[in-house]
Amino acid sequence: MFDKLSDRLGGVFDKLRGRGALKEEDVRAAMREVRIALLEADVALPVVKEFIGKVTEKAVGQSVLKSVTPGQQVVKIVNDGLTEMLGSEVSELELAVAPPAIIMMVGLQGSGKTTTTAKIAKRLKDKENKKVLMASLDVNRPAAQEQLAVLGEQIDAATLPIMEGQQPVEIAKRALQASKLQGFDVLMLDTAGRLHVDQQLMDEMKAVADVSEPQEILLVVDSLTGQDAVNVAQNFSDQVDLSGVVLTRMDGDARGGAALSMRSVTGKPIKFVGVGEKIDALEEFHPERVAGRILGMGDVVSLVEKAAQVVDKEESEALAEKMAKGQFDLNDLRSQLRQMTKMGGLGALANMMPGMKKAKAAMAGGAMDDKILL
Repeated sequence: MFDKLSDRLGGVFDKLRGRGALKEEDVRAAMREVRIALLEADVALPVVKEFIGKVTEKAVGQSVLKSVTPGQQVVKIVNDGLTEMLGSEVSELELAVAPPAIIMMVGLQGSGKTTTTAKIAKRLKDKENKKVLMASLDVNRPAAQEQLAVLGEQIDAATLPIMEGQQPVEIAKRALQASKLQGFDVLMLDTAGRLHVDQQLMDEMKAVADVSEPQEILLVVDSLTGQDAVNVAQNFSDQVDLSGVVLTRMDGDARGGAALSMRSVTGKPIKFVGVGEKIDALEEFHPERVAGRILGMGDVVSLVEKAAQVVDKEESEALAEKMAKGQFDLNDLRSQLRQMTKMGGLGALANMMPGMKKAKAAMAGGAMDDKILL
């Protein structure tokens, strides 16, 4: 994600870093290029104007122009500005309530709402040890309820039994009763979507919210739709008290404009991003880490977290011991390479390591492929 924007900004800041001293004109010229890069990344115009105004004001200050490393100072100011634009802090799910905590999923049809419901349920079950019940309230789309049931089997999470003929509000009431009686920690309500925002969709959503009184109302939007995603989020937030946004298909969005605009336009935090089709391809949204990735600073914290999840600690210690004794062989190397591919492969690791952006491009130019490691 953000590949095109990251490349453009990298070029702008390489020019600044390569100069010993900066004039105000140099900074303003760089900010004009940053403005164009953000607009090309499909960031909303009002958001770009506000961002460039704030950043330029700080970047042309005497403390920057007279500093020993003015180029680096400008990059830091832009990094801070991007972090603020993205929401500054991580926004976690509000689950500290008397169980069950209710999470209501809303959004347009085709945004990935049902799959995202299962992804969040798996995350809560595996990482927070929560007992989760999922219920599909979608009586319009053919086999929508069956789809959630199949996903429930895949992640080993309970789903509300399907009863033909029930309407969304009735299903929500039954799900609430079942979750209380069976001692579930979290109830996830997967509501119906439409092809576009209409009053019938909003009325149904409000009725379900009135009955269930959810702690979280998460809007699922497809990041590939660019500014349309932001417009959809604005429409929903005007009608319902959203608590956050989940952006799907971020792995396919090289521009990233939806993510950069979302917080500023709607005032709602991005809580998660979908980064693939696999059921565990969901990441918590960390504004400061994303800003670092955009500016080529890497994301070492996420790299360490991913390694902790994927790498077998005992196996790694055994391999380190063998290496120290000079007994490391090709089978051990193969084992390490397999662990690396589990972490996303060479490209994903390069994105998270500071200064590896150019190395990644070189690998791509040399037709370096993760398949040769298998």
